[in-house]
Amino acid sequence: MFYSSHKFESLPAVCSFFTMFVHADCLHRVIWTHCRRMGNLTSSSTGGLSSTACVQLVQEMVSQNCVVIFSKTTCPYCKMAKNVFNEIGANYKVIELDQHNDGKRLQEALAQLTGVRTVPRVFVNGSCIGGGSDTKQLHQQGKLLPLIERCSPCCVTEGSGSGHFEPSK
Repeated sequence: MFYSSHKFESLPAVCSFFTMFVHADCLHRVIWTHCRRMGNLTSSSTGGLSSTACVQLVQEMVSQNCVVIFSKTTCPYCKMAKNVFNEIGANYKVIELDQHNDGKRLQEALAQLTGVRTVPRVFVNGSCIGGGSDTKQLHQQGKLLPLIERCSPCCVTEGSGSGHFEPSK
């Protein structure tokens, strides 16, 4: 089978495009744009949730779960917050914004609701307690566990280090 040369004229442009992304260390974002990971849709969608719907989604998640962590998978402060709840043995819901269809809009909704855009945004019993450092500090002061125990039903499991999380779908 022979190909005419005009079909390969765009090949250098395509190679140049991918080279640009490799050097910018964001090729993985281009490749994973339309893939699914662990049940979370990671594609970016133009027909996503509205700003109002994102605010409502955040409010629903917070009201329906004792502990909710709005996180990003690569954030060390997010890992710190999750580790605190694992140490306590508390169940918590995680919404990984970098793997969510509407992650950017959800982060804007969090900024609107809490006045802070950074992650993690940790909610216990319906109230934002802050970020990773705030969560760790509350735990060290002995103030985090009482907040969790006020949840109905309480989400602390027997024994320490047995924390579980439910990733958002």
